[in-house]
Amino acid sequence: MNGAGKTTLVNILTRRLEPDEGWVELYGSYSYVSQLQPPRNKRISAEWASKLRVSSTWHESMSGGEKTRFKLAQCFDSNSLMIFADEPTSNIDMEGIELIENRLVEYQGGLVIVSHDRSLLDRLCNKIIEVENGKIKLYGGNYSYYSAQKDQERERAQFEYSQYVIEKKRLEKVIVDLKQKMKSIKKAPKRMGNSEARLHKMGGQKAKASLARAIKNTRARIEHLEVKEKPLQQELIKLDVVDPKKIYSKVIIEGRNINKNFGDKVIFRDAEFNIDNGAKVALIGPNGCGKSTLLKMIVNKDDGIKIAPGAKIGYFSQDMSILDESLTILENVMADSIYQETFARIFLSRLLFKREEVFKKVSALSGGERVKVSFAKILLKDFNLLILDEPTNYLDIHSLDVIEEALQNYNGTLLFASHDRKLISSVADHIMTIENHKIKMFNGNFADYLAKKSQAPDNSLEDIKKQIFVLQNRLSEIIGKLSMPSKNNNLQALDEEYHKVLNELKRLKGKVRS
Repeated sequence: MNGAGKTTLVNILTRRLEPDEGWVELYGSYSYVSQLQPPRNKRISAEWASKLRVSSTWHESMSGGEKTRFKLAQCFDSNSLMIFADEPTSNIDMEGIELIENRLVEYQGGLVIVSHDRSLLDRLCNKIIEVENGKIKLYGGNYSYYSAQKDQERERAQFEYSQYVIEKKRLEKVIVDLKQKMKSIKKAPKRMGNSEARLHKMGGQKAKASLARAIKNTRARIEHLEVKEKPLQQELIKLDVVDPKKIYSKVIIEGRNINKNFGDKVIFRDAEFNIDNGAKVALIGPNGCGKSTLLKMIVNKDDGIKIAPGAKIGYFSQDMSILDESLTILENVMADSIYQETFARIFLSRLLFKREEVFKKVSALSGGERVKVSFAKILLKDFNLLILDEPTNYLDIHSLDVIEEALQNYNGTLLFASHDRKLISSVADHIMTIENHKIKMFNGNFADYLAKKSQAPDNSLEDIKKQIFVLQNRLSEIIGKLSMPSKNNNLQALDEEYHKVLNELKRLKGKVRS
């Protein structure tokens, strides 16, 4: 879970942080890819820059994905015996994820990786270290095998606890029954003679002594029962996006004659686009194509971009620059909140920041916790247009599902840039792409977009392989949901999508073979 201590553990293992107790021995050289910190050196070799398709010189105008690629290239370039990588696929585009996976598979050293990308963990890892409730546990196998073991453990723990409770209650009832029997042993009747009364009394005392021994023995059995603790229920975040105030314009964002350069690098040339009221638009494309730049231009209302009257933007940036690291969680959230502190604290508690935790400094938070605080700050503002730049980076698997559901249920206009294939498939009803310095809009979901794109006559073999990669990942997600459905899953829709994706995969693979 976010905030469980994964990054802290990696910092302890790499001797960047000393434990309060115990010790760590680290043998040999290692490289470290952090979530948020810049690299130690600003240059990498031309060889590794070429292999990971990134500039050999670090500069701040790089996209988030380019920065992550640079830091990974620096690790490979150092020839270390070990790589510690904290969320190495954050901000990386689909092509880049496949590229990085392949490089890490080829890497001959040891690898310790913190990631919530289940496909990546399945392909790379042969052991899983779990950090939960302040304890560390090691599992053999990849993520899928760990997940199956974890489910079995939970079921076993719940069964053993239930059996323990049943047996304890049964023995406690035995004691109650024995005590009732003791009370029911009657005294000798007054009409009974002395000798008979003496015999009756002796019999009653023997019976009571026998019952008292039975009670004592039963209590001893309760004390000797192996105590089974009630399995801890994993507390999950809850996120409800308040229905926004309506905007009555048909077009919410309009772009005309948009031009943007960074030095000699052209990003946009006479680009145009419209985003209609109520649309949920996924902005997709490779690292460095201009996605974050476009979102910032919209937020800043640069030349050529018009926002509908009455539109108030809630903006999430991938660098989480809306947070002041020197302030607490509560201070950050309340800075722009239109709600009272009591409501803000209730909202934060649903994101698992409870009681005194709201007074933590943002600088002490993990990447995933910062994402959740950024969401809280945005959603407690006065907004009716959501613009999100890579909103699911660093989030744990459970939080991803909650954010996805909240965005599905959001009734306003949404524009989000993402490389998260699952999020795009589940939320978007329009796809926006940046191609050849132009902006293109597609009216339909991600599966429809991929199908349409695969029918285009100018598809290269490389494009088809990318589509196969995306669809294979989606197929794995669908199979996972069908095999272990949750109450929110529409099994019929999943089954229909399964056959649709499977047929599209067969068609694309046929193209590759031919």
